[in-house]
Amino acid sequence: MSTNAVPATVLPVILAGGGGTRLWPLSRGHYPKQFLALGGEESLLQQTLTRVAAHPSLTVAAPLVVCNEEHRFLVAEQARLAGVALDTILLEPVGRNTAPALSAAARLAVRTGDDPLILMMPSDHLIADRDAFQRAVSVGATLAARGDVVTFGIVPTRAETGYGYIELGDEEAGEHRPAAFVVRAFKEKPDQDTARRYVDGGGYLWNAGIFMMRASTWLAHAERLCPEITSAATAAVNGGRQDGDFFRLDVAAFEASPSDSIDYAVMEPLGAIGQVRVVSLDAGWSDVGSWGSLWEVSRQDGDGNVTRGDVCALDSRGNLLFAEHRLLATLGCEDLVVVETADAVLVADKGRTQDVKAVVDWLTRQNRDERLAHRRVYRPWGTYEGVDGGDRFQVKRIVVKPGASLSLQMHHHRAEHWIVVKGTARVTRNEEVFLLSENQSTYIPLGATHRLENPGAIPLEIIEVQSGPYLGEDDIVRFEDKYRRA
Repeated sequence: MSTNAVPATVLPVILAGGGGTRLWPLSRGHYPKQFLALGGEESLLQQTLTRVAAHPSLTVAAPLVVCNEEHRFLVAEQARLAGVALDTILLEPVGRNTAPALSAAARLAVRTGDDPLILMMPSDHLIADRDAFQRAVSVGATLAARGDVVTFGIVPTRAETGYGYIELGDEEAGEHRPAAFVVRAFKEKPDQDTARRYVDGGGYLWNAGIFMMRASTWLAHAERLCPEITSAATAAVNGGRQDGDFFRLDVAAFEASPSDSIDYAVMEPLGAIGQVRVVSLDAGWSDVGSWGSLWEVSRQDGDGNVTRGDVCALDSRGNLLFAEHRLLATLGCEDLVVVETADAVLVADKGRTQDVKAVVDWLTRQNRDERLAHRRVYRPWGTYEGVDGGDRFQVKRIVVKPGASLSLQMHHHRAEHWIVVKGTARVTRNEEVFLLSENQSTYIPLGATHRLENPGAIPLEIIEVQSGPYLGEDDIVRFEDKYRRA
């Protein structure tokens, strides 16, 4: 392949392991912000998956998504709903930051002898202008094909202290549109005066954390600059295995990797010696890093309010008001963030939204479930949601997707009543297998082996009433499971 030609295949590598704690209570540990629809009908992950898939001039391979074990079925389901076929879902057994994740993905990509052009993107950013993004990717592909390491820098719109900056050197020769530059240096997040100087003086872009290079180019630089990370990632891939839609890294090998970011491990050392190119990106970008940043990029009404759900805003200005389950009313409020969910409400000064992580830290210290899970919990077969509960009983609403089934299981401490309210259920209870239709019910005694399945073409909805001395989710003994859960 000519070093001046764009390679035949671009491989999107999407990092989907973030926690998004600053967008609590919508974003939580078990359902973080990349899975939320914050800028349209699609989730941030789905927008990322489709952003490059329909590129007009590049051949784009099925994306490779890197995520943790907890989120693997969410990634698979959201990709299916978006109509995007994935190459594989690479599972991180532990979090080791972005440099080991990209190293493992690059090593996996070259195992077949190919050397694709990797386009690494976070899964949780908003980019409003897809055409502008695709034009920038085309420029990046031309540079990366010749062996360059490429990053994408956001044209600043304000003196922002929450982002790193890229200092620009000479403009690249050629008819690059948008423009491309040699990177002179990567700058840490500045104070307010320094940020204002960067923006007012020009010659700086925001660091978006989006990179492009050949897989072999990344591995060569990483082997030189962070050999322990590359060695651990290689061992983790070589000792890993394909498990259906997922590739499982060798746990011990990946755990042995140092934890470091792409920026610190590779990009900053290369940038200091002029070996990184940056493509200017002006595409309505936001990392949606706080409720304040979401307010800035969202459509505001005549009073500057951003609203979602059942909201009544009287004599209120400059607020972000999200209601998920009930009426949210404000009177005479300014510059507030109010987010209502089924089990938690956040009220914050809009200028303090970068500090929401302090609330999550408090929840963690108190060992509160609200830091991790919503009332509605997602499973590979569907969802369940707590409706009511008390001493020795719990009521859940369970929705099973068409063709899906729960594991064959039993409980040591609880019995269950199931009432079908929509669809058709196939029930296994010990040696019996039978169907239930709407308004029919059955009883699962304590200790009975049982399974719930949806053989129909519409979602199955049941009300489950649990009773017993212990009702925790860990009281499950699985005998068979189509999703290969332990």
